[in-house]
Amino acid sequence: MDSVTTPGALNIPQIIRSETRLRETAYRLIISQLFYDGHQQLAVSLSNLLQTSPPCPPSDRLTHIVRLGLKVEEELEQTRKASIVVSDNVQDIGLDFDYQSDSPITSPDAGSYETFYVTAHKAPCRAAAFDATGSVIATGSADASIKILDVDRMLIKNNFGLDYAPSSIESSLDNHPVMRTLYDHADEVTCLDFHPYDPILVSGSRDYTIKFFEYAKPTTKKSFRSISEVDQIRCLNFHPSGDWLVVGTQNSVTRLYDVETGRCFVSTQPQDQHTKAVTCVKWASNGRQYATSSKDGSFKLWDGVTNRCINTFEGAHGGEEVCSVMFTKNSKYLLTSGKDSQVRLWELSTARCLIHYTGAGTLAKQEHRATCVFNHTEDYILYPDEKATSLCCWNSRNAERQRLLGLGHNAPVKCIVHSPTAAAFVTCSDDYRARFWCKRTLFTD
Repeated sequence: MDSVTTPGALNIPQIIRSETRLRETAYRLIISQLFYDGHQQLAVSLSNLLQTSPPCPPSDRLTHIVRLGLKVEEELEQTRKASIVVSDNVQDIGLDFDYQSDSPITSPDAGSYETFYVTAHKAPCRAAAFDATGSVIATGSADASIKILDVDRMLIKNNFGLDYAPSSIESSLDNHPVMRTLYDHADEVTCLDFHPYDPILVSGSRDYTIKFFEYAKPTTKKSFRSISEVDQIRCLNFHPSGDWLVVGTQNSVTRLYDVETGRCFVSTQPQDQHTKAVTCVKWASNGRQYATSSKDGSFKLWDGVTNRCINTFEGAHGGEEVCSVMFTKNSKYLLTSGKDSQVRLWELSTARCLIHYTGAGTLAKQEHRATCVFNHTEDYILYPDEKATSLCCWNSRNAERQRLLGLGHNAPVKCIVHSPTAAAFVTCSDDYRARFWCKRTLFTD
């Protein structure tokens, strides 16, 4: 029976052929431009490699096309900016290679940050999170405690000394950066996340429980709600709406919870799941999909509606454990780190690795799990080098390595989180300490 194509349906083979022809034309234009500019040897090598037929004549057509394209892109960008009302809190549109790949840097590199405040737990500190406004931080420790810290108070204490307090506050104790300490877990706090809108903090622990805290209430010490799991909690993340919570445990099965009812959902297809423990879970900002990474060396993309795996990236870091995943703001790309001491940026539409960020782990291979993050503008990528006890920083667009930052910790840094709104981040270490870093002008400006 002949196949019938309905009006408006996509003809996939035709699309593939069109894309192939477009790329062949682009390659021929590049070779012709190289001949035209006098780069004969390079043009011949590329022509032989691509086996172009017929031979490409010298031509300056590519320059004219690029000139026209840049002019059109500039006009479109001006139109787009004119049609968008940008709030005071929005600093940029983030990383997007579909537009300007050489956009001007609008934020400081990590080498210009300095420690503003240090808080200590009674055991290794391995978890931290910023709230959506960047004004509150939570840190979690193997001593089973959670500390809630106020960013403004840390900035004030650093600039005016330990005894400074505004006139509206009677006691310096009331102005202490640590607003409160929460005790409700029976074992190490492994992961933390703030609700995107409500003053609620969720925590996961080795005690097999997920707990919800109303952290803004001065009297809060215990959770107001708890969910029991079948294994140790390793990672969790709120959906952008706050209605769903994706959870990874020492078990290989990814869980999706309805926050209101506490009902748990898992994929009905066993092949969707990882084969080893889940190490990280993250929602895309559009809420349509989420990503998971695992000790099995892969990371997966999941449909946020059906809760089904839609793509698996096997051996993403040479077979080594994948430690962390993080979407860009536009949900087009995914940043991953692994125990191969490398950081990689993946284009999700083509399922390929776009950029390798190398230079970390030059002294020795990574032994412990470590996370990588974007800064708040996605201009830079931050990643702790375990053996060098320093912070690696790369330009996210061209992978150019920036100045190293000595972190001042006496043990491996297991966790780093960056503020979503400002040039500030937190590092957590097995030396029991969490350090708050920021650019000095963040406060003085």
